[in-house]
Amino acid sequence: MICLIGPNGAGKSTLMRTLAGMQPPLKGTITLMGDDLGKLTPRQLAQRLSIVLTERVDVGILSAYALVALGRHPYTGWLGTLTPEDETVVRWAIQAVGATDLAGRNVSELSDGERQKVMIARALAQEPALMMLDEPTAFLDLPRRAEIMTMLRTLARETGRAILLSTHDLDLALRTADRIWLLPKGSSLQVGAPEDLVLSGAFEAAFRGEGVTFDAYTGSFRGNTHPAGTVDLHGEGLPGLWTERALERAGFCVVRGGSESAVRVDILEKGRWQVTRHGETRLYDSVHALIDGIQHS
Repeated sequence: MICLIGPNGAGKSTLMRTLAGMQPPLKGTITLMGDDLGKLTPRQLAQRLSIVLTERVDVGILSAYALVALGRHPYTGWLGTLTPEDETVVRWAIQAVGATDLAGRNVSELSDGERQKVMIARALAQEPALMMLDEPTAFLDLPRRAEIMTMLRTLARETGRAILLSTHDLDLALRTADRIWLLPKGSSLQVGAPEDLVLSGAFEAAFRGEGVTFDAYTGSFRGNTHPAGTVDLHGEGLPGLWTERALERAGFCVVRGGSESAVRVDILEKGRWQVTRHGETRLYDSVHALIDGIQHS
């Protein structure tokens, strides 16, 4: 599973369209399973490569099963009749994406997440060597995005197919991809395991100036904000982690270990926080109250 990521305007869509044969390369050649992509017939190409686009396709009153069955088009005759073997592949593809309960429903009645599962099943029914997906998690909520990315990783591992997808879900890409294709704006493509690109500083460099900062210690991106002040935080475990995140979201620079000019926050037992500033101490019983108290005191 390979995730193509990079800032807007870097050329991700152009690269994906070129690799899929939807537009000619500016120079060079593309080979798929040893053959020149440009010399393959449409049927040959469809038997080796399937595509799931971001755009919502109007399929009329087709059922989910009928839509997935369209993935067998490269293998059927001119009448489009499905053989028992084709039917077996269609049922397998639907089951592989966890959409068995959706098979009999009209596609227009499906949610965005359910519809995306069916579109992936259609691409899988082509039995390609390579599946390409353009932002497959666009327009989905966070649980559905995580579900789709995990499902694609499982498909890559269990079916032996290569899966290449472009995505703006940077955190999910770092967690699920076997390889990252990192395309900085105005620079060359960098390829490697997510961890290698993090340790080399490539991630931080690629998104520098895009309004976010990559934190190599947490593997997450943070918005660039003007510090509202410095907080010396004392506390570990989950309370320490989530208190630190809340303070940083509010614009504070969090340090551990002391600074005379910093506001000191101690995490006490039983969900209480103690704030010490200029020798004065106050207690708070929630993170919300803590943030509000520091900001307005």
